[in-house]
Amino acid sequence: MQPAPATPTTAPTLDHLVVMAASLQDGVAWCEATLGVTPGPGGEHPLMGTHNRLLKIATPAFPTAYLEIIAINPVATPSIPTRARRWFDMDDPALRARVAQQGPALVHAVVSVPNIRTAVAALGAQGQDRGEVLQASRPTDRGLLQWQITVRADGQRLFDGCLPTLIQWGSTHPTDHLPASGVTLHSLRVQHPQADTLRAAFLSVDWTAQAVDTGAPRLSAILQTPKGLIEITT
Repeated sequence: MQPAPATPTTAPTLDHLVVMAASLQDGVAWCEATLGVTPGPGGEHPLMGTHNRLLKIATPAFPTAYLEIIAINPVATPSIPTRARRWFDMDDPALRARVAQQGPALVHAVVSVPNIRTAVAALGAQGQDRGEVLQASRPTDRGLLQWQITVRADGQRLFDGCLPTLIQWGSTHPTDHLPASGVTLHSLRVQHPQADTLRAAFLSVDWTAQAVDTGAPRLSAILQTPKGLIEITT
């Protein structure tokens, strides 16, 4: 039996968590060793020269959530302008060195919104430049997966990765055809010294379900896995 399609987004919700790896092989090995499961299929991102593997982690509280393990594809050439950088700070030398030395890590979260341009304007009114809205796609064995996503020309995640990237999907969501993985998202925590500013940003795009604590910059997720509760963190 095919899994039921994800419910269309009518309010901002966590879309996915981003785990960056030095290579996709490293990411798969990390997932198997850390979470106790093998990630599902993903694909290529011609726009950014990256590729990924996906893991459905949805629960009633996070109905369309998935984990994205992403890496730069060493044999691909991104189609973004020469001076532009890849999404999620993937071209940042310090982040790349950290992932190469310490292994794959949670680096970011992406929030799905019903109207991405309205949400970008709302963030702009708060003084937060989330970047341009880009059209992106990747081929799948079920057809072309299409979405709109915010990406700054400098690739920066902002607020140490705690200010989410925004996404608006086309008619199909990645979790529509992903099977249950045996891993589910138990909770998500956002912590930052500029907590008040982050709260205002979240409120401006109506992402009111997520609290922000004051403290050192930290994004952390608790996952229920075959190995028990596992925390992954930035």
